[in-house]
Amino acid sequence: MKRLIEYLDCGNIYRHKELIDFQVTKFSDLINKVIPFFDKFPILGVKYEDFLDFCKIADIMKVKGHLTASGLDQIRIIKAGMNRRRKILCASKDVLK
Repeated sequence: MKRLIEYLDCGNIYRHKELIDFQVTKFSDLINKVIPFFDKFPILGVKYEDFLDFCKIADIMKVKGHLTASGLDQIRIIKAGMNRRRKILCASKDVLK
């Protein structure tokens, strides 16, 4: 994590027992450093879908959409489908045979 902070030249690390939390607080760092990094080096697995949703939210915020009721509603809808709440389509047992 320290090397990621050095590479991106932004962010902080916070430790909570066994959890390590990487936080970036400057919106410009998210837009100009973090998102381009993960565009260049994509996240593997279902977390990639969360990254794409994160980018949608960042795009809404870039145009100040988060300052409107409709923009906040859009963000809430996107957030509601992220992480563990994402619906994953599973292949049927017949397909796996």
